[in-house]
Amino acid sequence: MTTATVLPLAPPTAPAPAIPRKHRRKHRKHQYAAFPDFPPRNDMQNLRFLAYPAHHAALYRHFGESDTTLIFGEVPIGWNLDQREGLLIPDLLVAFDVDFADVIAEKGYAIERHGKPPDFVLEVASDHTAPKDEVGKRTGYAAFGVPEYWRFDDQWGQRYATGLSGDRLAADGVYQPIAVHRVDANRYWGHSAVLNLDLCWEYGQLRWYDPVARRYLPTYDDAYDGQQLALAERQRERVRRIAAEDVRDAALEDRDRERAGRQQEQARRIAAENAQAAAENAQAAAEARIQELEAQLKGRPPAAAAPGL
Repeated sequence: MTTATVLPLAPPTAPAPAIPRKHRRKHRKHQYAAFPDFPPRNDMQNLRFLAYPAHHAALYRHFGESDTTLIFGEVPIGWNLDQREGLLIPDLLVAFDVDFADVIAEKGYAIERHGKPPDFVLEVASDHTAPKDEVGKRTGYAAFGVPEYWRFDDQWGQRYATGLSGDRLAADGVYQPIAVHRVDANRYWGHSAVLNLDLCWEYGQLRWYDPVARRYLPTYDDAYDGQQLALAERQRERVRRIAAEDVRDAALEDRDRERAGRQQEQARRIAAENAQAAAENAQAAAEARIQELEAQLKGRPPAAAAPGL
């Protein structure tokens, strides 16, 4: 599990926007159980640059998927549930050591409830939100005491002054710009001390880089490509295994054929030796019989002459 660096901060320097009297109750008890519902956004920037790449899931995996880590977007931030004006709705919000369930139940982030503001917010530029992101929201997030506020514009400088910019809250409650470094015309990055990650503008896409592990947090495409590469490697390994098994089977067949050939040769040799032995035995028996007959003939008396001869 990766541990984020949470910077010590001074309390927020600006009070909450005034709450209408009709919304107040005695002893600061909340009249409302949740923040109000807001209409859907009419731009697709969040889908294109946050949801489709699956940055939320990548950040959750990076920080350990803890129940006390909130990585969310499109939820209002306010001082408490009574607040109805001056709420801010970031595209991406990161908060550590908070109750995730409370945010879901209350449909937003109540600073008084959690005892702290979110640690990090990010806005993605769109045509109708860009003007207030750089001024109004910057002032509002500073007033809420948000330690870091970042902005991303896929069209470098078309909606924001630059494609990637970040601010870190100083001890006096004023945002100070975070250095953004240029790699080349298509790559820029800045470091978030709160997340201990580098935010990268690369070819019009938002990427997150872990300088400790020296790797990018994977997007959905990265994960899919990795799965496809792993699948292809498993298929190649299967082909290699089958080929190795075929070679082994062929070697076993060759060995069996050689063994059968040796056995047949041995059988032929034994048969030939037996035949030769039988022939030698037959010859010896024949010679012995001849010698026996010759001996018998030598010991027999001469035959008598026939009478009258």
